[in-house]
Amino acid sequence: MVKDKVSIKVMMETETSKEIRILLKKGRMMKEHKAGFPITVEIHQGTITFGVNNNDLILNVGELIYLDTNVPHNLLANEDSIVRLTLSKFDKVERVENVIV
Repeated sequence: MVKDKVSIKVMMETETSKEIRILLKKGRMMKEHKAGFPITVEIHQGTITFGVNNNDLILNVGELIYLDTNVPHNLLANEDSIVRLTLSKFDKVERVENVIV
């Protein structure tokens, strides 16, 4: 990963979903937001703090979390991390890009 860079790439698109890879450097965040469709987040490398329902969950490699529609959540990369995000086919990648700080 390039220093301080965030990389978002659509890895696959099906009739119902988009599989997205997000590369986050340590300390990068996705500010609190909601998805208009259910999502699944899986950690492929690193460790993140995933904030949801007033709880901070530490997610490590191989762990995943599912959220239903319109659940407020945020994410912090505790170390350089690779996150796989499953979105609805009808969701937009630009929405994801707009919440990274």
